[in-house]
Amino acid sequence: MIFGRVKPIDAILATAEKKSLHRTLGWFQLTLFGIGCVIGTGIFVLTAAGAQKAGPGLMLAFAIAGAVCIVAALCYAEIAAMLPVAGSAYTYTYTTMGEMLAWTVGWALVLEYAVAASAVAVGWSGFFTGTILNEFLGVHLPAALSGAPLSMGGVAGGIINLPAVVISLLITWLLMIGTTESARVNAVLVAIKVVALTAFIGITLTSAYFDPDKFNPFLPAGVFGGFGTGVGAVGAAATIFFAYVGFDAVSTAAEETKNPQRNVPIGLVGSLLFCTVFYIAVAAGAIGTMGGQPIMGPNGVPFPTGSEELARQCATYAADKLPLVCSNEALAHVLRQIGWSGVGNAVGLAAMLALPSVILILMFGQTRIFFVMSRDGLLPEVLSRVHPKWKTPHIVTAATGIAVAIAAAVLPVGKLADIANAGTLYAFMMVAIAVMILRKTAADRARSFKTPILWLLGPLTIFGCIFLFFNLPIDAMLVLPIWGAVGMVIYFAYSRNASHLGRGIVESHEAEAVTDVRPEVPGTH
Repeated sequence: MIFGRVKPIDAILATAEKKSLHRTLGWFQLTLFGIGCVIGTGIFVLTAAGAQKAGPGLMLAFAIAGAVCIVAALCYAEIAAMLPVAGSAYTYTYTTMGEMLAWTVGWALVLEYAVAASAVAVGWSGFFTGTILNEFLGVHLPAALSGAPLSMGGVAGGIINLPAVVISLLITWLLMIGTTESARVNAVLVAIKVVALTAFIGITLTSAYFDPDKFNPFLPAGVFGGFGTGVGAVGAAATIFFAYVGFDAVSTAAEETKNPQRNVPIGLVGSLLFCTVFYIAVAAGAIGTMGGQPIMGPNGVPFPTGSEELARQCATYAADKLPLVCSNEALAHVLRQIGWSGVGNAVGLAAMLALPSVILILMFGQTRIFFVMSRDGLLPEVLSRVHPKWKTPHIVTAATGIAVAIAAAVLPVGKLADIANAGTLYAFMMVAIAVMILRKTAADRARSFKTPILWLLGPLTIFGCIFLFFNLPIDAMLVLPIWGAVGMVIYFAYSRNASHLGRGIVESHEAEAVTDVRPEVPGTH
């Protein structure tokens, strides 16, 4: 049976049950942890792309994306607390829906992590070019070396995004030689981000340039821009969903949380609510002071982000008159335009300092997914081979880094975020399905946290993910099934036959738990 290879919970938990983690975290620590994970890439990088899709309706887009994330987070929390093991949605699918669907989820996560890392690299490039080179050093990198062939932000004639390539390869090298991220350094970077954004909100909302009339029309492209267009408030929500990715890190801390039944949902929902309000305030400050109307095409629909048409339109503006939707470093650009150049440069510097750590985390997450899939035999063991000196998986890290650098070199940030979101939305949907299946097939299992009203929140998560997916641009929607088709070829050509579970290769303490029977679905026998 194609769907028959289900890895039992007992087998998955066999190793995790050997260790007991000390419960020390309260709701406040979890909330701060979630805020630190979420605030970062999206708000610094995608404000311009979101405004081009929705105009002032960007504020509504943040609320829509945040709402989908909150219901998804509650589903994620239950299964992460129940299965506190590596592999994320891939592992959860393996134990509920079988190996083939688990492979599709793992393959989608590969797309999510790698493309997301590329998007962050492109975002970092914008801040590096605008703040460090232009503002501090007075150096103007040629358009051919600072923009992708189809680059937004007024960069026409781009050939390669050289700074994005350099930072991608630098992070790859750091991961290969074994450099680890310090918790203290990460905390400092989080503080820098929050302080920078708080200063931005305070300055813009109280600025003499702030004018409520700049919010009219509020929805220039409407709420729904149309299937496959990726515009309108919902289209923008599908893109800036990227700004919320990272909240699931809170759920992974469930095993170390005091009273997880109470504190995990507070940490998840609290951090997401805080970030949503924060994001809406940032959008309000940016649009209210500078305006955020999209550049419309001849048909009355905003030019697509990352398109040649938008790049040509943006290139017609002088640097000091560049609209919000054309900026590669939107928040710093807004502050410079209203006379706060020093603070604007500080915001740009804060983003430039903070974003490399996000690239590192995403690429590390990519190698972790490869590790788990390789451990299950679905990918060749050579991919997880460890370097004798550096003690790191150098082969898969190098391969990932090269792929990230290539994508960052040739694609604009808006397109990259949309592609990454396609994989993320699919994974989140599968998590919601897995939670509902486990409620039936493993009803007696201990759960330190249970998703409230799962009968409602589970289907809402599935609907929300599908809804946002079909409001992505058509090219981003097509990437996922094409990528998935490539993955299925690999699965049937190699992975299915090499699978450890399929070949009966299991650890001795897992032997009794392993089965090759499809789980019973409610209503079927």
